Amino acid sequence: MSDLKQAIQREYLKCASDPVHFMRKYCTIQHPTKGKVKFDLYPFQEKCLTEFKDNRYNIILKARQLGISTLSAGYSLWLMLFHNDKNILVIATGKETAKNLVTKVRVMYEGMPQWLKTGTEEINKLSLRFKNGSQIKAIASNESAGRSEALSLLIIDEAAFIDRIDTIWTAAQQTLSTGGGCIALSTPNGVGNWFHKQWLGAEEGTNEFHTIRLHWTDHPDRNQVWRDEQDKILGPSQAAQECDTDFLSSGRSVVDPAILQWYKEEMIEAPIEEVGIDRGMWVWRQPDYTKEYIVVADVARGDGSDYSACQVFEVEDMEQCAEYKGQLSTTDYGNFLIEVATKYNDALLVVENNNIGWATIQTIIDRGYKNLFYQSKDLQVVDTEHNITNKYRAQDRNMVPGFSTTAKTRPLAIAKMEEYTREKLVKLHSNRLIDELFVFIYKTGVSQSKAEAMQGYNDDLVMSYSIALWVRDTALRLQKDKNDQQWATMNSMLKSNGNKSEHTAGFGIGSIGQPSKNPYEMDNGVGEKEDLTWLIK
Repeated sequence: MSDLKQAIQREYLKCASDPVHFMRKYCTIQHPTKGKVKFDLYPFQEKCLTEFKDNRYNIILKARQLGISTLSAGYSLWLMLFHNDKNILVIATGKETAKNLVTKVRVMYEGMPQWLKTGTEEINKLSLRFKNGSQIKAIASNESAGRSEALSLLIIDEAAFIDRIDTIWTAAQQTLSTGGGCIALSTPNGVGNWFHKQWLGAEEGTNEFHTIRLHWTDHPDRNQVWRDEQDKILGPSQAAQECDTDFLSSGRSVVDPAILQWYKEEMIEAPIEEVGIDRGMWVWRQPDYTKEYIVVADVARGDGSDYSACQVFEVEDMEQCAEYKGQLSTTDYGNFLIEVATKYNDALLVVENNNIGWATIQTIIDRGYKNLFYQSKDLQVVDTEHNITNKYRAQDRNMVPGFSTTAKTRPLAIAKMEEYTREKLVKLHSNRLIDELFVFIYKTGVSQSKAEAMQGYNDDLVMSYSIALWVRDTALRLQKDKNDQQWATMNSMLKSNGNKSEHTAGFGIGSIGQPSKNPYEMDNGVGEKEDLTWLIK
């Protein structure tokens, strides 16, 4: 009997010192077809366990179906069994995903021999607590996740897909400050998000994360036949994301990440000044009295989840001169926009009129700013004649102040933005804007794909930038074409009466777009021409 006790003691100590040995011999998993089976570790999984133990922070860029979530569950169980008072938190994209990891821990524990078990005090779907004081708890992602008591280990499952992960991580770092560790694992989901930034930081040595990259070829049972089959099952884009661990080929960024990286390296500048109460106004170019400008503003919804944003562009060269991102009241924002537009040579002021944008627009109208963008029901127009006042236009039932973002105009504005950015026709200096563009992706919905910010991020700067390009290249061009036609008619009439007149349109914006055979036709961003006559019907 004493020999048996000594053998058990030796085996217990070996398990306590070596998580690989512990999992290989005593952990069971729920196989989808075979039921409960021993966790037969692959070499790459053994290596991961060793790195978990040796490194406080681990970030894992992985291919799909490599069993890393299960591996994290086994490591959590090892930590809880052989160490007292360990507090482990699992954060995942949803409650079910988080619960699954706790379930894996429970299945492993229940399948172990009795002499290894420490005894349980609490078992439920989302938590498991042992008598030695160690516990594991699972929660879905939210901004308060990780704000509780000090953590021994934080597991972030599918970290690239978690909503508001930046805020969660900021809060969690405080709970890990007493010596806790982190395992952040995910397949890639495009570039510019928290997971991508943390991975790059780890590679550059600017954060504490240790990198573990697991390609589909690391699995010994997979070959090229398997990889080709994934293309058929998932589609090439999804397969690239879930198999190849390639950030640039994953996700569906509206703008090619390689183009955005070029802007990062070649165009980004530190602002010459940061002004405003919140220092949210970044300035790169002061106004030049010889140039014309456009100021485009997006107004926050007012629920605290997004920001008001505005862009200032020089019209002719489309160079970014200034940018604002912050949270002001609608009245303060209206006054602020008047100040900015006035400074930039009484710039054309375009304010999105969706949601509470109307309140900001009303402030601008009440103060009598003359060069406010109005949208008519039959044509997108820009009135450059200052003698026609806002009051007069407000009384015209056909005129609507501001820009209406609709199911029709939004994709066209985004397509215009993608085209101009891709062709490098715009001079962008804002790192904030480029960061938003990195996470501005196509999301596939029930009926169609929609371009918007990745979950947990904002696209306020992107949309004000897109609208600026739309107004410049479409609304202003159509108005210029209309003015040109009017002048041609007047000149023809004068000449028929024997008078001479020179054509001086007085529009003052220079060459805006190159007119085609049909001036109301434009590229929709997917290689097709779209007739814009719907604007004037």
